[in-house]
Amino acid sequence: MTELTLAKSLPQGADTIVVGLVEDNGRGTLVGWPADRSKAYAKRHGQSLLAAAELIGATPEANRVCLLPDGDTRIAVVGLGETPTTPEAARQATGFAVRAAAGSKTRPVHHVAVSLGPTTPDDVKAIAEGALLAAYHPTPVSSRPQPDEIARVTVVADSGPAIQRAAALARATATAVNRARDLVNRPANLLPPAELAATAQHLAADAHVAVEVLDETALAAGGFGGLLAVGSGSARPPRLVKLTWTPRGAHTHVALVGKGITFDSGGLDLKPATSMATMGSDMAGAACCLAATLAAADLGLKVKVTTWLALAENLPSGSAYRAGDVLTIRGGVTVENYNTDAEGRLVLADALARAAEDKPDLLVDVATLTGAKTVALGKWTNAVMASDDTVADELLTAAEAAGEAFWHLPLTPEAEDGLKSTVADLKSGGPREAAPLVAAAFLRHFTADLPWAHLDIAGSELNTGEAQGIRPVGATGAGVRTLVALLANLGS
Repeated sequence: MTELTLAKSLPQGADTIVVGLVEDNGRGTLVGWPADRSKAYAKRHGQSLLAAAELIGATPEANRVCLLPDGDTRIAVVGLGETPTTPEAARQATGFAVRAAAGSKTRPVHHVAVSLGPTTPDDVKAIAEGALLAAYHPTPVSSRPQPDEIARVTVVADSGPAIQRAAALARATATAVNRARDLVNRPANLLPPAELAATAQHLAADAHVAVEVLDETALAAGGFGGLLAVGSGSARPPRLVKLTWTPRGAHTHVALVGKGITFDSGGLDLKPATSMATMGSDMAGAACCLAATLAAADLGLKVKVTTWLALAENLPSGSAYRAGDVLTIRGGVTVENYNTDAEGRLVLADALARAAEDKPDLLVDVATLTGAKTVALGKWTNAVMASDDTVADELLTAAEAAGEAFWHLPLTPEAEDGLKSTVADLKSGGPREAAPLVAAAFLRHFTADLPWAHLDIAGSELNTGEAQGIRPVGATGAGVRTLVALLANLGS
């Protein structure tokens, strides 16, 4: 794991230095490049760093990176856009610079120092996160030795209690994101429900978070008909994991619910083969909630967090559930299942119903729930739907601070029309029109009218293209930064 340190000036031992280039009155101006280093560089090379960088194409264009050698050190000059620079611009630029330096084949990168000029606590948090998230790379299941990770990131900033707190929040946030990435990247054959539950137990024990696992026998006794139905086609039975962080002095109770489908074949309504290969990532919501809970404990946040991970594997077999089956969800509500590939809302219904029994002050679920979300908002913008605008604004404020893109979608009366059933209390869905809204409307029935938000992160949980900045190939850790920011706001 990459170490994060702070320093008042550029450290001598760094093999890579990141400085910024901004547009100021129509000119490119370096920021974070101290006068003593500037004089020494010009003496060695016969020109300034700015002149040398501009010769190879450096501009203030956001996230544009140019690498220059300076003896045993590599200097990354990254565009920050127009001045003043926002924390989000600093986060992204740092990520692009660190990734470019780490991707260079000329020399290994072990210690990166980032110096982007005067820094506020928000800037420090963003810069540190950008570097730590870009330093991550997936660990393959391989017999071959893997390259060393970046061992240390140093952020140049004045010290002080506020800066130290910002760095601690950045460290915990990045650790949580990368922890979620590791879980989502793990192949589905190595992470069935029971193994994911055991992993949660292990991580929770290290963080002094209480944990309870309900197996298939306990699920049957507790009336969790959604989880049992979805997992009925697999030889690897479902699990429901409860994690509890209960600090002294907490005045707010937040319940998190994560969809944890460890592999989604679609069940008897089988997915096309081309859509199935990445379906081990359908537990990204559970990974997000688990990681955020552990971050709350790492930070000692004064907010009670109860987290429910609804884990199942959705496979076809002679024992699999069917479209048209009537299921009884925790609490007694009966549901006519309209499609076995709409399994996420069934496991979430069970977990939401159980979470609501504890009457938390806020209930939040996270799920890779609907492919239609990507049709509505694209791959990288996530959806938030909520019980009211006040709750939605609370989530959107956290997302903006965290640098994640979320958009508020409405819960319309028309969305309820797709849930009408003649054979049960509810139908789990219907026509594809407004599918994200219909799915959220279904979930709302199990929230006991508590303050509630639903985060649909479908698409953004996995990057199947090239790595860019803080976004690696594979799992992205979508939603984790927003949840950590939310919990920090409530428990600081």
